[in-house]
Amino acid sequence: MQTFVTGGSGFLGRALIRGLREKGHEVRALARSDAAVETVRAAGAEPVRGDLADVAAMRDGMAGCQWVFHSAAMAKNWGPRRDFIEANVRGTEHVLEASLEAGVKRLIHVSTEAVLVGGGPIRNADETRPLPQYPISLYALTKGMAEKQVVAASCPERETVVVRPRFIWGKDDTTVLPELIRAVREGRWAWIGGGRYLTSTCHVRNVVEGCLLAAERGKAKEIYFLTDGAPVELRDFITRMLQTQGVTPGKRAIPHALAAALAWVGESAWSFLRVRRPPPITRFDVKVIGEEVTVNDRKAREELGYRPVVTQEEGLREMTAGAGVT
Repeated sequence: MQTFVTGGSGFLGRALIRGLREKGHEVRALARSDAAVETVRAAGAEPVRGDLADVAAMRDGMAGCQWVFHSAAMAKNWGPRRDFIEANVRGTEHVLEASLEAGVKRLIHVSTEAVLVGGGPIRNADETRPLPQYPISLYALTKGMAEKQVVAASCPERETVVVRPRFIWGKDDTTVLPELIRAVREGRWAWIGGGRYLTSTCHVRNVVEGCLLAAERGKAKEIYFLTDGAPVELRDFITRMLQTQGVTPGKRAIPHALAAALAWVGESAWSFLRVRRPPPITRFDVKVIGEEVTVNDRKAREELGYRPVVTQEEGLREMTAGAGVT
């Protein structure tokens, strides 16, 4: 089977390509730069030169493909509104347009639990929870807008399914883990409220498993949360994850109320001064790593037959071995 992937040079995209290849798929992946071309080729995909604004390139690349996995996104929590709209909203529109014109049968959209940020505490949330009226961060806003587009665009000719993994992690992470390491080494890391609250997580190979099952068995227009299983304490999990890289985060902590106040003041000042780089802490940071964020994947287990294929212990051992830490 031929399959198309956007975001193939990213952490999840590379894992998706490898997972699809293991299942016998011929994979094509969108690549907007020379570096991305080499990355997706090394992962096992045929590069398709273009970006999310290039409908023609995507349509041609998707020709003959049965499935499309849309994992590309602007995943920052700060930046110009137009950049988020172009990447996450217009880009998704273009993927939907290209896939329909190319005759693709199923499109799997990779979303995030962050679409719920701004609607109160996220505790044991399931797919029935509505999106907030006032999302916190442009990332949450535009990913939510993209989700709505994807669900509304489902049709008999090209069905769409949405998956929402929480806290993607694992070996070869080039997104979250490097930033955590930098924060610790530069003395910027502190546990918000002590960090002793629960979080859901999803190993990157478990995300791939969920994506493949969503393509095979997911119901059109439906949304599925994906996790590693039972929630864990965020402080313990991040500490163990960093230790696989020989990094210890320490015990420094900041009260939750102070973190929230600093985030509000920082965002206000940065917005007034039109500073492009992110402030030291944002309201989004406080919500996703400074509070409990737990989601329920029962629907994926019941409707897709989803089960994690990698335990947290196995994933942490892989990271330790990969880093050469003993």
